[in-house]
Amino acid sequence: MTDQNPRPERRGVSRLFARTSWPEARFLADVLRTETVGGALLLFGAVIALVWANSPWGDAYAALGRWVPWSGGEALHLDLDLATWAADGLLAIFFFVVGLELKREFVAGELRDPRRAALPVVAAVGGMVVPALIFVAVNVAGGGDGLRGWAIPTATDIAFALAVLAVIGAYLPQGLRAFLLTLAVVDDLLAITIIAVFYTDDFSVLPLLGALVPIALFGLLVQRRRTWWWALIPLAVVAWTLVHSSGVHATVAGVLLGFTVPVLAGKGGDARRPMPGLAEHLEHVWRPVSAGFAVPVFAFFAAGVSLRGADLAAVVTDPIVLGIVLGLVVGKCVGILGSTFLLARFTRASLDEDISWSDLLGVSFLAGIGFTVSLLIGELAFGSAGTEGDNVKAAVLAGSLISALLATVVLRRRNKVYRAIALKEQVDQDQDGVPDVYQKPAG
Repeated sequence: MTDQNPRPERRGVSRLFARTSWPEARFLADVLRTETVGGALLLFGAVIALVWANSPWGDAYAALGRWVPWSGGEALHLDLDLATWAADGLLAIFFFVVGLELKREFVAGELRDPRRAALPVVAAVGGMVVPALIFVAVNVAGGGDGLRGWAIPTATDIAFALAVLAVIGAYLPQGLRAFLLTLAVVDDLLAITIIAVFYTDDFSVLPLLGALVPIALFGLLVQRRRTWWWALIPLAVVAWTLVHSSGVHATVAGVLLGFTVPVLAGKGGDARRPMPGLAEHLEHVWRPVSAGFAVPVFAFFAAGVSLRGADLAAVVTDPIVLGIVLGLVVGKCVGILGSTFLLARFTRASLDEDISWSDLLGVSFLAGIGFTVSLLIGELAFGSAGTEGDNVKAAVLAGSLISALLATVVLRRRNKVYRAIALKEQVDQDQDGVPDVYQKPAG
């Protein structure tokens, strides 16, 4: 049904970012809205876990995580407790969505243009290298016992980061959100590579080679646009099982499956209602499952650190804890801001004209929210139980919270500036019907 009273266009006025010509903006807006809800559910799951783990019924919480629902799965390495099912199984859904998002960005998004991708890619690399170096330096100075956790502070939690940005930055420029999303996508890709290469134990090549068969069949079906759930879901489960049996973390299967899905739309539709690509369609279908169930349940089992009877003085002086907190809070900020400045200083690369360096400072703090992937790497490095495991959880929660608070302070101030500009433009538009040229705030 068409609009019977379309808005009249002013002749001579070019609508540069009209909705019909800017599908990236619509997609980004959809992602932001979904991630805001997902971030809230993620926070809810973590809070429930923390409260329960530190309540008089904390032992019941620990027993729930250790319960093995299928003790007969030993032959396939599937005799897993609930906490491991959440980390290995449910997070595979999260990483499937990540794989779809990664491929979309490389094929049709910001990362398809090397010149536009240069700054967020370099920022992502800097935002992972510097936190790792800080963690290593702190732990070497403290005796070197915790070096296997070097990758914990390198990750950025896109759900939390975008949720915080959406809540505190309604008037921030669209380019800032795009920069954060692109940075987080590259960050996810590097984190997946780190997990596959450095946190794989008891590697077995035959199951991994066997996993290529269901992955190839899955890819063949989606390339032919055959989206039969009764075929695709069993193939995905078989691929996940074989990757898990190989010793490689099973969430890698989700990424590989996501990479097989075509991004560009097939033939069909018309100019007014273009046919969406299959990757966008599947992301639309599975993102609510990931953000609304898989990740919150993982957070519930991963974030329940018990501080009952803990020696807080020993916790805050633990090199592992210090390395994680400093890596997330200081390392992420220095790595992202510093690498971006150096690239802009010594090359022709530059920030989007709508983004100031003060805006980038806030985003750099925001990237220090490590939560989901940091907790996952922490479990792979130190396990989910015991003193080291609890200290890692406490450090990730503390570092993520401090980073979120610092980002809020910076970005709320910037949001006020952009809000004042938006209100002035609205007044000018009401007066003469044509907004003034946008002026970037100082900063």
